[in-house]
Amino acid sequence: MATIVNTTEEEPMLAVVRSTAQLAWADAGPEVADPEVARLCAEAQQHLLAARWLDMATLMLASADLLLLSPSAPDKDLECTLTVTCNLVTKAGSEDEALEIAKLICAKLTHQPADKTTLRIKVLFSLYNLLPSLSGKALVYRKALELAATAGKAAADCVVPTFKNIDAFVAYWGIGKPEQRELFLAVTRILKDHKGMTKDYFKFLNKYLATFDGSGDDADAIGAAKEEAAAAIVEFVKSSDLYQCDLLDMPAVAQLEKDDKYQPVYELLKIFLTQRLESYLAFQTANSTLLQGYGLVHEECITKMRLMSLLDLSGHCSGEIPYSAITKALEINDDEVEYWIVKAISSKILDCKVDQLNQLVIVSRHTVRVFGMPQWQSLRSKLGVWRFPLKILLQGNIANAINTIQANKVTEDGGQGMQGLMIR
Repeated sequence: MATIVNTTEEEPMLAVVRSTAQLAWADAGPEVADPEVARLCAEAQQHLLAARWLDMATLMLASADLLLLSPSAPDKDLECTLTVTCNLVTKAGSEDEALEIAKLICAKLTHQPADKTTLRIKVLFSLYNLLPSLSGKALVYRKALELAATAGKAAADCVVPTFKNIDAFVAYWGIGKPEQRELFLAVTRILKDHKGMTKDYFKFLNKYLATFDGSGDDADAIGAAKEEAAAAIVEFVKSSDLYQCDLLDMPAVAQLEKDDKYQPVYELLKIFLTQRLESYLAFQTANSTLLQGYGLVHEECITKMRLMSLLDLSGHCSGEIPYSAITKALEINDDEVEYWIVKAISSKILDCKVDQLNQLVIVSRHTVRVFGMPQWQSLRSKLGVWRFPLKILLQGNIANAINTIQANKVTEDGGQGMQGLMIR
């Protein structure tokens, strides 16, 4: 004979309140603990019945520190508890209420972040996926970055893979310049000491600095960007892969020119982007301590400055550079010219041919060191000149292509007809 047994499952939210309350009052003894646990469970029941989800979140998070800071608390129990709490945002009656719940959870997870940081970030990503509000998603993601910035490599590794989607995130969230600025700054703080990410670090420094347009709205905030502006300059000078940038056009960088502390760094950038080796050597003589303080190696700077000087020569010649001009600008011997030409070609900053008989370098393409608004305008003018003849050429090619397709179609139709009559 079958026996039917009634079973009930406690509501997960009530179970979380009960378990955390029992943990919180575990040392008080049953005489004190049991009434307190019962009181908290009754309070949770009232919030549940009245759909007071913000109050429920406050109650559930009240004892969360015990789990977050306890070395003996299993990660699975903590993750389960926090996941149930995060799920409250799906029950909220409005996006504003869900956002307030999310803020409570973020505040709890970012408090004393040294313990179980990776798990905290994992929970924040779960919260991100549950939130309906785009501004809420942006907030939670930024909190995850702030948390990762305070921890070690393991925590950073959790968020770094998401950086390739930052531009898509910004467009999706629809956030403004101030929020973008905070976001990019948080990314740079994570990448700064992350091994093998120097290119990405420089890229996000540029993104951050580009959010300052020099308008009155930036007047109060732009001063805080001086350190990052100097860091971007140093990263550019250090890099053996970067030979072009538009830092000089950025207001956040331009302000360094009149700053007592950072003016020499700005002068170094101008030398690398607009001058030649001779100017760098004079600067180094007067500022050797400064260069060492920023971790810049003199020999590496000379190597890069010689390549930069070669680009400057390419930009001022009429397509041909005499060997003598190269030896003078790069301060090298005659038998070293071809070595530096090969180095520039292998660095993909120069396309040219060498005329050894006449001792000429015939340049077909070179990287422009500064590519700002004047260069864009020049490119636009060139494209405008090419546009009309290119249009005529394309129209002719398209017409030919259509005729070819139509001729092939007739042939295919005829072939298909013959196949239908074949005897097999």
